[in-house]
Amino acid sequence: MAEETLTVAAIGDIHVGENSAHPYRELFHEIAGKADVLALCGDLTNHGKPREAEILAEDLRAIGIPVVAVLGNHDYECGLVEESQRILEQAGVRFVDGAPQEIRGVGFAGVKGFGGGFGSLMLDSFGESAIKQFVHESVSEAMRLESALRQLETERIFVLLHYAPIAATVVGEPTEIYPFLGSSRLAETIDRFETVRAVAHGHAHHGTFSGHTLRGTPVYNVAQTIPKEGGRPYALITV
Repeated sequence: MAEETLTVAAIGDIHVGENSAHPYRELFHEIAGKADVLALCGDLTNHGKPREAEILAEDLRAIGIPVVAVLGNHDYECGLVEESQRILEQAGVRFVDGAPQEIRGVGFAGVKGFGGGFGSLMLDSFGESAIKQFVHESVSEAMRLESALRQLETERIFVLLHYAPIAATVVGEPTEIYPFLGSSRLAETIDRFETVRAVAHGHAHHGTFSGHTLRGTPVYNVAQTIPKEGGRPYALITV
């Protein structure tokens, strides 16, 4: 018996501001007619202010399809993460960071991720304590992703990130900032799980839409500024 496919609309970096007025209501209505699940890949708000979360929540309440999400670096700016997250959860958003979800036979897992660089240029934990702390954060995020993936028993998994797991999808950004856009440690974790069918991330606003991990898992940069099929700000990904 053929497995039922699931269409995920994935978008990142929507950056809702506190003076916005229903900025995504029409777009979310459009997505609800085309997808089974909406995946929000971080930087949901401009500065992590509860008022920004309230505005986004207003646009999400009537979407009518499941919404899964991870936070991005902008969502941490004001230090009010828990309050903003609670507001969005009350609107039906399921944050998968630390709480993987199963929707119609597909597992959803994710973390914010962090920087550190890619491949042979990945930053090592050596030298000053500030460098070691930076690398520790990158390693910690990868370990948290692995823990989430191990909790899922589904045969298909969709991974949400904010930071990029591969260099291919940040191409287009200045090479000098690659270490701050993502880390290969995330891809190394993903490649230990054959059940991961697709990965979506944001953060690299001027990057490249698609690439793949060393094992061949598709990776999509869904920052809303990245050109996608049909000129949409979101990607439709089938798993």
